[in-house]
Amino acid sequence: MKIGCTRQDAVRLLQEYNKDAFHIYHALTLEGCMEWFAKESGYEEESSFWAMAGLLHDVDFELFPEEHCKKAPELLSKIGATDELIHAVCSHGYGICSDVEPVHEMEKVLFAVDELTGLIGAAVRMRPSKSVIDLELSSLKKKFKDKRFAAGCSRETISEGADMLGWELDVLMEKTIDAMRECEDRVNIEMQKLC
Repeated sequence: MKIGCTRQDAVRLLQEYNKDAFHIYHALTLEGCMEWFAKESGYEEESSFWAMAGLLHDVDFELFPEEHCKKAPELLSKIGATDELIHAVCSHGYGICSDVEPVHEMEKVLFAVDELTGLIGAAVRMRPSKSVIDLELSSLKKKFKDKRFAAGCSRETISEGADMLGWELDVLMEKTIDAMRECEDRVNIEMQKLC
């Protein structure tokens, strides 16, 4: 899987179209999670591609919310992103704001974990530690069932993503917690540099 651009160019593009620190944090988190999932799923050689798709998945969301996943190809082409990468980025909005269907396992993982990392992030912000390190699956499951908590995180999309992957919801949640634990320190360090 070819990327077509450097990470440095990707970060610059992300910062050009995303001014809110929350969106940068979310992009870095997805980058780290996708890299973890690539290695966990036996795609270590493609981990850079998986990570780049995570980093750039919402490149158009902040400034063009009504054109999310539709404006992305134009923005990504500015840095030479391949058609493969553009397809992956656009597929995460399948059925919501995009008709690009997730085909590759990487695209299905991105679809599944995007909303879930948002839910986990909201749960973490409520914890005294402000860290995913001590978040337990049982606590996350309670937050998932409470539709008023982080109401903007679609439980339906998370469940659909688990089904798409052929995983139990608990498995998806546990793996995503593990992925976020793995990249949390790195994301926090990079946020200090970027924002």
